Amino acid sequence: MNYATIKWTDIANGEGVRISLFVSGCTHHCKNCFNEVAWDFAYGEPFTKQVADKILAELKEPYIAGLSLLGGEPLEPQNQEALYPFIKEVKKRYPNKPIWCYTGFVLDEKTGELKETHKNTRYTKKLIALFDVLVDGPFVEELKDIRLKFRGSANQRLIDVQKTLQAGECIAYME
Repeated sequence: MNYATIKWTDIANGEGVRISLFVSGCTHHCKNCFNEVAWDFAYGEPFTKQVADKILAELKEPYIAGLSLLGGEPLEPQNQEALYPFIKEVKKRYPNKPIWCYTGFVLDEKTGELKETHKNTRYTKKLIALFDVLVDGPFVEELKDIRLKFRGSANQRLIDVQKTLQAGECIAYME
């Protein structure tokens, strides 16, 4: 997996000051995407153990509230395999630092996987179960609304993943 960039002190993509990892690769190709350069799976730099270790070390800082995953598309099948062990380690070391994930796919709250079943892998359900907040749904230019918090278009949902997986129905995250 490659990553496009890392924002070490990001306040736009989740609550508080966060580290935001922008992975490379996306097949959605949303009209007027804010990060079109990251559509290419080969864009950016390789996500190595050294990069993962640096993020893990920086997450220990008390002013860092958590980690956000964006893209590109974190839940592309090609990215899930690399992200799963990393996110599992983040959750193990920092259980009180929320993990947010932004995806253009849609969560099937009954299965805990993606509604786009051809994108599910053996990692999908386990990876999603590690997230605290999932912002799902493709960006739709015609539904763009700059008043929305932490999302770009009205079709996108801000989901409390843990409550949703327990209930089997979508539970909105309350900001």
